[in-house]
Amino acid sequence: MGISGKKGVKAFECGGIFVTDTQLPCLILGAGGHAKVVIDALRSVGREIIGILTPDIEKGASFMGIPILGDDKVINQYQADQILLINGLGSLPGKDRRWFLADKYRGKNYQFGQVMHSNTSVSSDVLLSEGVQLMNGVIIQPSCKIGLDTIINTGSLIDHDCSIGSRCHIAPGVTLSGGVTIGDSVHIGTGVKVIQGVHIGNGTIVAAGTTVCKDILENTLVRFKNEFVIENLKDI
Repeated sequence: MGISGKKGVKAFECGGIFVTDTQLPCLILGAGGHAKVVIDALRSVGREIIGILTPDIEKGASFMGIPILGDDKVINQYQADQILLINGLGSLPGKDRRWFLADKYRGKNYQFGQVMHSNTSVSSDVLLSEGVQLMNGVIIQPSCKIGLDTIINTGSLIDHDCSIGSRCHIAPGVTLSGGVTIGDSVHIGTGVKVIQGVHIGNGTIVAAGTTVCKDILENTLVRFKNEFVIENLKDI
């Protein structure tokens, strides 16, 4: 349902969460691997990208055919209701620049747009907060909630009634069975499987390939220890 927003901005209501209209042009922060995936998702739905902001590539160069406009200070040349910011910085444990920039520019009243690849399947009652990113092949089933700035990465499957907090990274190929609750600032590594009804506390890291079958306290590292053997075929 359309509603009136601030000047130059339309918004729509999604289960009580208001998000900025996707027709505003986008500025992307970052020019690394995650930015490539974000750009592909934006292009898949025809979003307008006016430039990329990074200190790592010379101004005037291009990245995936998009001009480099300078570093993030360029944002101050635009009014907050003229653009959407898209966070193209990746999320890894111990790396905080993605969240630092989100806080910095929200503090100046800029909004971060949602990213949803055209090849996603999201139930109509799912609640997506500002800045959520859903990559190619993601499936989210009914009655799920995804918090502020969370990334649901390539090919992850989120079944019914899951709740994922803010600033989480659900890495590629993760499966969350129904009714899983994940706190804030959680990293779920590539290929993790979480069994139905499990609760994972704030700040927890679950290492790639782990199967989680019981509740995990906050600020915990969870990993599956298994011997990984490489042998020369000639010796077998």
